[in-house]
Amino acid sequence: MDPRIREHAEIIVDHSTDVQAGDNVVISAPNVASDLAVALHEVIGDRGATPVYLASDSRADRAYLQSVDEDDIETPTHAQALYEESDVLIRVRAEANATEQSDIDPETQAAHTKARRPVQEVALSKRWCLTQFPSKGNAQLAGMSTDGYENFVWDAVNKDWDAQREHQARMVDILDPASEVRIKSGDVTDVTMSVDGMTTINDYAEKNLPGGEVFTAPVPDSVDGEVLFDKPLYHQGREITGAHLVFEEGEVVEHSAEKNEDLLSEVLDTDEGARRLGELGIGMNRDIDQFTYNMLFDEKMGDTVHMAIGRAYDECVGDDREANQSAVHLDMIVDMSEDSFIEVDGEIVQRDGAFRFEEGFEE
Repeated sequence: MDPRIREHAEIIVDHSTDVQAGDNVVISAPNVASDLAVALHEVIGDRGATPVYLASDSRADRAYLQSVDEDDIETPTHAQALYEESDVLIRVRAEANATEQSDIDPETQAAHTKARRPVQEVALSKRWCLTQFPSKGNAQLAGMSTDGYENFVWDAVNKDWDAQREHQARMVDILDPASEVRIKSGDVTDVTMSVDGMTTINDYAEKNLPGGEVFTAPVPDSVDGEVLFDKPLYHQGREITGAHLVFEEGEVVEHSAEKNEDLLSEVLDTDEGARRLGELGIGMNRDIDQFTYNMLFDEKMGDTVHMAIGRAYDECVGDDREANQSAVHLDMIVDMSEDSFIEVDGEIVQRDGAFRFEEGFEE
């Protein structure tokens, strides 16, 4: 086994989820990631915890969603019960075919997402980690060789997370006490939002692995302006490109997309909260240096900002602030490498991808 797989497993267990003796751990991983599942079982055994292994399969998920009547989709309470009895949840992503579910009806997908919301609520209340194993399907989606993609993934994952935390802490110090943020990029994107009273989180791989972002939650009714998300995304096995959202008093009042606009519309119509922003994130992981059509990595890239429609993370929401509630949380990316800036309370803190505390920043 590649020694980097064992290192990956150790970071998940020791850094991201802090597995302790006696913990009940659920591992969900597809068959193409079985080497990482084996390594996780070894490390979890070393720590004196007890694993349960769920082998996920996007082909099986597709078969169900192709067959089921939308009205028959219900919350899988048996999965919810398993999560309730668990201390740690580890989910590994890896695709043999990254577009396996591209022909699922968006309305069926939306109903399935909504039905799983109670399970998601339980999962988010546990110690959890979402990570990626470098599969051939994801390498192909990224336009990379298998070896090249393996190097890319493990360079982004197996790193000094204490040093990354210190680097990102400088942005946390700027954003956490702030009241208003403005994002300007190119000729279209110009949006403002209040983050007053919200909490800024330093993501250094405690839950998402790789980490590498600083994120917070906007005040739900404060978002005004428009955003062109100029990086594409894959959602439910389908590519959305050129997503354009117009916000008034926090709500999406107009939207369009160059490709798969119907899918974007279905996401926005999932519930009332799906038309509001739940997250503003700033990418700061310089080891993620190319776009790979994988949001777990792409949203952490330096020179990017991402915004998520839908659910806000509770940890970002101040005690006297409203949390945006939704069954969805869909991240979308703005390229900030050229003709762009981030402004916090009237002061530019990033211009053309360079932060004010980095070399290359120009006033």
